[in-house]
Amino acid sequence: MELHILLIFMIFAAIVAIEAKDLLSSVIAVGAVGFALCLAFLILKAPDLAITQLVVEVLCLIILIRATINRDLPLVIEGRWIFNTISTLVFIAVFLFFSWLALKELPSFGQPLMTVVKKYLAEGTTKTGAVNIVTAVILDFRAYDTLGEATVLFTAVIGIMAVLRRPGRKKIER
Repeated sequence: MELHILLIFMIFAAIVAIEAKDLLSSVIAVGAVGFALCLAFLILKAPDLAITQLVVEVLCLIILIRATINRDLPLVIEGRWIFNTISTLVFIAVFLFFSWLALKELPSFGQPLMTVVKKYLAEGTTKTGAVNIVTAVILDFRAYDTLGEATVLFTAVIGIMAVLRRPGRKKIER
């Protein structure tokens, strides 16, 4: 049920992003879609994907807002701060509500959700030869997943550094 509501919200936010008259509203709507996707990953019991999506979404939102903030501010210029404030508060309330729904579905601390955990604990060190079970799981059983997450995070950080860097000053030769 929660997932269906999130999907409807994501479709609505995507339509708002396409149809918005100003660029900043489109960027915020795209960010809403990304954060809703993060919540969908939590509902689907994939917290590692949710964390990666959240980091990438925050970084991309910073880049896009920085790129549009100096060029397109009609809502601030027109004096529609009441609409801005109310829409921001509504978005925060919806986000917190869905976060609460997603987080209450997570299992209690110490209770494994899947039976795969039992196999990892029982056979992890013998099958991989690793001394540490965490290392065995991350680098042997889930190596491609870990590589993919590290690649996504590395690419996002490099993209942020490329956009937010300050251009160097050329020295004038005399």
